[in-house]
Amino acid sequence: MINIPAAEKKRVMIVGCGFAGLKLARKLRHSGYQVVIVDKRNYHQFQPLFYQVATAGLEPSAISFPLRKIFQNYKDFYIRIAEVMNIDTEKQQLWTTLGIIQYDYLVLTQGASNFFFGMKTMESLSKPMKSVSEALDLRNTLLQNFENALAATTEEDQEGFLNLVVVGGGPTGVEVSGALADMRKYVIGKDYPELVKEKINIYLVEGMNRLLVALSERSAEKAKEFLERLGVEVILNSQVRNYDGKYIETSDGKKIRTNLVIWTAGITGARIGGLRESSYGKNNRLMVDRFSQVQGYSNIFALGDVALMEEPRFPNGHPQVAPVAIQQARLLAKNLVRTRIQKDLIPFSYKDKGTMATVGRNLAIVELPNARFYGTFAWMVWMFVHLMSIVGIRNRFLILINWFWNYVTYDTSLRLILKPKGC
Repeated sequence: MINIPAAEKKRVMIVGCGFAGLKLARKLRHSGYQVVIVDKRNYHQFQPLFYQVATAGLEPSAISFPLRKIFQNYKDFYIRIAEVMNIDTEKQQLWTTLGIIQYDYLVLTQGASNFFFGMKTMESLSKPMKSVSEALDLRNTLLQNFENALAATTEEDQEGFLNLVVVGGGPTGVEVSGALADMRKYVIGKDYPELVKEKINIYLVEGMNRLLVALSERSAEKAKEFLERLGVEVILNSQVRNYDGKYIETSDGKKIRTNLVIWTAGITGARIGGLRESSYGKNNRLMVDRFSQVQGYSNIFALGDVALMEEPRFPNGHPQVAPVAIQQARLLAKNLVRTRIQKDLIPFSYKDKGTMATVGRNLAIVELPNARFYGTFAWMVWMFVHLMSIVGIRNRFLILINWFWNYVTYDTSLRLILKPKGC
C-alpha cells in the first residue's frame, strides 16, 4: 500500500488533474473528505493554448501549473505522481506504478488520448498535440524543419520541409493552422531571410463538408474565409488514407509532399483496466448517469472527456470541451457533500455559455447563446476569457506580457529548439 495517512474521513480519489479533476479537488476543500489526487504529471496543463506553445507563441511554463503549488494550503489533500494500471472494484483499490491506494469514492477524470482511426503509420509518424510535451515536440520539429529547408539540396526535399499539413478541422486544427499562417507572415522573413516564405504551404484537411462542426454554418464559413485570407488551403470532404513520412494521401486523390503532419482529428477515452466492458460506450467513453456515476458502480464517477452522459438536449453525450468538465466537477463536489450529509442528489444539466475559436491575429469566432460576432472584437473576447481561465496571477501576467509583446513587435524570443541529449 502507498503510504497515505489514515483518517476518519472517507477518501475521495481523483485520477487526473485536468479541468475536471482540478475543479473537483478545489471544490472539495473543507468538504469533510480526505482527497487524494493521482496524476502521471506533477502539473495541471491548460490545453486550449497548446497550439501557442507548438508555434513558439508561449513558453510551456506559462500554461503549466505545479499541483503542489496549487494545493499548498489544503489540509487533508495528498498528491501522488504515478500512472494508474488497474482498478480492483471489489476491494476498492487503485493499482498504480507506486503501489496500491484504497478509496471510498473514485473519480476518473483522466481525459482523452489521440485516436488515429486504425492508421498505424499516422500514429507513429504524425505529431499530435494532447500534452505540453507533445506541443513542445511539435515546436522542435517545426523549427528544425525550417533549419533543414535551408540545407536541402533538391526542390523536393525543401518542399517536404516547407509543406505543413494539419489534419482535423475542429477548434484545435483551425487555431494551429491560423497560428502557422501568422508565423509564415510575420516570422519567417525575419528569422529565415534565405527562405522564400511563399514556398511555405499550409494545408488543413477535414473529412466533413465544413469546419467547426460544433458551431453554426455561418461560423464555419467565417472560419474558412479567415483561414483562406491568411493563405491556408482548406481541403474539405477529404479523409487521410495514408502517410509514409514523405507523402500524405487523401480520399479525393491528393498527394502532398510533407515531412510534418499535425494530427488534431480524433480523440478517444483513456481506458483503465478493471472496469466492466459494459461500462464503456462510444469512443471508449465511460457511460455515466446524470449524477456522473459510472454505469454499474455506486462509488465510481467519471467527468469530462472520458464521460458519456446523455440528457435530452445531448442524446449522444456532451461535447468534449472544458466548460462541460468544469460544470460536471462543480456539481459532483456538491453532490458528494450532499451524500455525506444524506441529502438528495442534484442531476446534471449542461449550461452552454457559448463557444469560441481564434483563427489568427485579430481574427476569432465567438458564439454566445443569443449572439455571434467575428473578427477583432471576437479575438479580444477570446483573449480575455482564456486569460481569466488561467490558473495563477503570475501565469496570467506572463501570458498577457507575451501576447502584448507579440502584438506590438510581431515577434517573440521563444523560438528555441530544445531536445534531450542525443536527439
